[in-house]
Amino acid sequence: MTKVTIYTRALCPYCVRALSLLKKKANIKLEEIGAGFSPKKRAEMIKRANGGYTYPQIFVGDTHIGGCDEMMALERAGKLDPLLANGG
Repeated sequence: MTKVTIYTRALCPYCVRALSLLKKKANIKLEEIGAGFSPKKRAEMIKRANGGYTYPQIFVGDTHIGGCDEMMALERAGKLDPLLANGG
C-alpha cells in the first residue's frame, strides 16, 4: 500500500480538490497534515517540498509531486495511477 502525504490548510479549495481525488484512489494510505496553523509543520512542508510553500504539497512515498495542479496534470496524463502503484 502506497503512502501519500498531503500538507493542507483550512478552507483551501485546492486542498479540498486534491483530497477528493486522492480519496477515490485504491490501495493508498492517505496522511493529511494540517499545516496552516502550525509554523513547525509549515516549515517541515517547505523543507520537504524544496521550497514549495503553497497549499497543498503532495508526496507519494518520498517523491514530491507538487501541488493540486501538478497532481491533476498527472491524472489527466494517465501518470498518477502508475505512480501510486509504484509507491513514488
